[in-house]
Amino acid sequence: MWVFSTAGCRWLGAAGSLAVTVGGWAAGALPVRGGAGLWQPHGPGATTAGAVLAYLGLTLLIAAWWQYGRLLVTGGPHEGERTGLTLGCWAAPLLLAPPLHSADVYSYIAQGAMVLEGHDVYGAGPAVLGPGELGHDAAASVGGHWTDTPAPYGPVFLVLAQAVVKLTGGSVVPAVLGMRLTALGALALVVWAVRGLARPEQRAGVLWLAALNPLLLIHVVGGTHNDGLMTGLMLGGVLLAVRGRWVTGSVLVGLAVMIKSPAAVALLFIGILVARRRGGAAGVLKGLLPGAVAAAVAAGASLVAGTGFGWLRTQGVAAGIHTALSVTSDLGLGLGVLVADDPEPVKGAVQKLGLLVALGVVAVLARRAWQGRLDPVLGLGLSLLALVALSPMVQPWYVLWGTCAVAVVAWNRRAGQLLAVLTAALTYETAPSGHTPAYGFALAGLVLAAGLWWTRREPWPPTGSGPDLDLVDGTRPAPGRVAAQGPRTGA
Repeated sequence: MWVFSTAGCRWLGAAGSLAVTVGGWAAGALPVRGGAGLWQPHGPGATTAGAVLAYLGLTLLIAAWWQYGRLLVTGGPHEGERTGLTLGCWAAPLLLAPPLHSADVYSYIAQGAMVLEGHDVYGAGPAVLGPGELGHDAAASVGGHWTDTPAPYGPVFLVLAQAVVKLTGGSVVPAVLGMRLTALGALALVVWAVRGLARPEQRAGVLWLAALNPLLLIHVVGGTHNDGLMTGLMLGGVLLAVRGRWVTGSVLVGLAVMIKSPAAVALLFIGILVARRRGGAAGVLKGLLPGAVAAAVAAGASLVAGTGFGWLRTQGVAAGIHTALSVTSDLGLGLGVLVADDPEPVKGAVQKLGLLVALGVVAVLARRAWQGRLDPVLGLGLSLLALVALSPMVQPWYVLWGTCAVAVVAWNRRAGQLLAVLTAALTYETAPSGHTPAYGFALAGLVLAAGLWWTRREPWPPTGSGPDLDLVDGTRPAPGRVAAQGPRTGA
């Protein structure tokens, strides 16, 4: 049937994306004020109808995406020839939508305005913006806990936010659309990086899991989260390092760290690439240089931006905000309620233990990459996923950090299939308004259960397509990269 072809998936997904946008105009994360008559509530009836339409559109988009991936795995070599067109058709309707599934963009705008107004963005939250100051309208729409929370973002992102506020005068609608342009740039960076890292015959599939992923489209394009920019710069840096331009690559990763700090994990694996190319003790020493380059970028950005090094002390502020997706926070809180009058110390201890375990996992993966037993890009992706899984604060879109890297190597393998299921389920966790209702978790659970049933019924890779990545001989070149990464032979 036509609807089950790649062309049918393209237009079905576009229809879903359009429905998400139209529904979002009534049920999205609309501003409290400053909507310019465009983005404003229209009463409970319209809000409910908009939410239903948005969820139906989201379901169409995910169904189209899922079928598109199945066709790429099982179909012929020409199935993915127009993947770029598909991405454009799915992303375009979201460009003029109000903020979707998150109100974080209002924080970004308010933080950019705080810098322009002379406030210490690392010492106070958007609530300090008073009437008549830039960003005051945006600050009114910042969600609960974040109103008084200092910015956890690096100075490079704050420079971008400042530029948007300055160009738009801080008006909410133009500023949101300006931030969406940066999100569109982030999407372009992700596409460039993952295409460059992938083998040519695998590019369509890699783009399917990384860039066409509904979780990315909804939360990076629709929600304008800066995680897309961090991921695009980080993977762009890895791409340049793989191509031998590790200094420029480390600069890009340094910029990514100045968006959000988890990108620093990439420096470990770039260091491994550099060290393995050189070999010996000299290689180990040279492997430390990417970190030094990125540190210099971070220091320079902090000084040039004028915001100083306050970002160093705000990296843990998010840990104080409880999110239900954080296993360590949930476990720590539950244990604390059982054994102590004040559960917070117990919760904090469990959160710290989780981070230590995550660091241990990263160390194991890095060792395997150093030994040539694991593709470094896959190691990076799995490390970021471990960090997210054991983090004291977890948001659905954080999974994209590692998913985009894993997609490069394993989009059509078991890991890629499971990540496809997980990201599809997580897309339902937040409502179009940005809230996290109980039914969102119920919908996510249903999608997760259906997806896991599908993985058992139709496991990847298909029979006869080769061994899973866990069985690949570490001495054999991994897809597209390890041949250029291994220790040098000869003189």
